[in-house]
Amino acid sequence: MNLSATLSKPLLALCFSLLAGHTEAQTTPARIEDSMTQRVLACTTCHGKQGRAAPDGYYPRIAGKPAGYLYNQLLNFRDGRRHYGLMDELVAPLSDAYLREIAEHFAALDLPYAAPPPGSASSALLQRGQDLATLGDPGRRLPACVQCHGAKLTGLAPAIPGLLGLPRDYLNGQLGAWKSGQRHAHTPDCMGQIAKTLSLDDIAAVSQWLAAQPLPAAPKAVAELPAPLPLSCGGVPQAHKGQP
Repeated sequence: MNLSATLSKPLLALCFSLLAGHTEAQTTPARIEDSMTQRVLACTTCHGKQGRAAPDGYYPRIAGKPAGYLYNQLLNFRDGRRHYGLMDELVAPLSDAYLREIAEHFAALDLPYAAPPPGSASSALLQRGQDLATLGDPGRRLPACVQCHGAKLTGLAPAIPGLLGLPRDYLNGQLGAWKSGQRHAHTPDCMGQIAKTLSLDDIAAVSQWLAAQPLPAAPKAVAELPAPLPLSCGGVPQAHKGQP
C-alpha cells in the first residue's frame, strides 16, 4: 500500500474544504447594520460626527434641533425652497415619512455643544449684534431674535431652531440667502421678510455676536414663548403663530 497516497486523500479533501470556505467568506458581502444611525452616515459626512457640526465653519449642527424645524428644512431642500446641490440630490427621492424619521433621529440626540471659537470682531460690532438679537430695531419694525427663538436663543419646539452653537459663516450665508431671495421657507416666509430688512452690516454684526455666545446649561428648545410670535411664520404650529 502507498501510505503517502492514502494520507494525501483526506488531507487534500481538507484543503479543498478550507479553500471553499475561504472563497465563500470572500464573496459573501459583509453584513451591514440596518439602523437609522447607519442610514444617516451620509448626513454626518458633512454635518460632523453625530450631526454635531463640521469644523469648516459652514455646515451647521443638526443634533438636538427641533424635529419640526429639521423636517421643514428637509422638505425645503427636496421641494426647491432651499438650495444646496448635495442636499438637493440626497433628499430628492425621499418620502415625507422618511424625512420625518431622519428629522426625529437627529432631534433626539442629546449631545454636548462645543465652546464657541474665539472671535475677532470689534466691541462696537458685537454690541450692535447684541442689540439686534435682544432688542430688535422698532424704528424699522424689526423684531428681536429672542422674540421668536426664545429668551436664551435655544429655539421653540417643535419648529423654530436655536441660534447658538452655529458657525458665523453659516449664519452669514443663510441670512444672506434669505436677503437675496435664494432661500425661502413655507409661506408666509417671516425670516425672508426679516432678512430683507437687515443691512449687510446688520447681518455681519448679529452673526458675529450669535457665534460668540456660549450655550446655556440647558440648551433645549423651549415649549412656549411669553408672547405670540411678532410675525406670522409658515411651518410653525398655529398655537405659536403671530399676526400677519
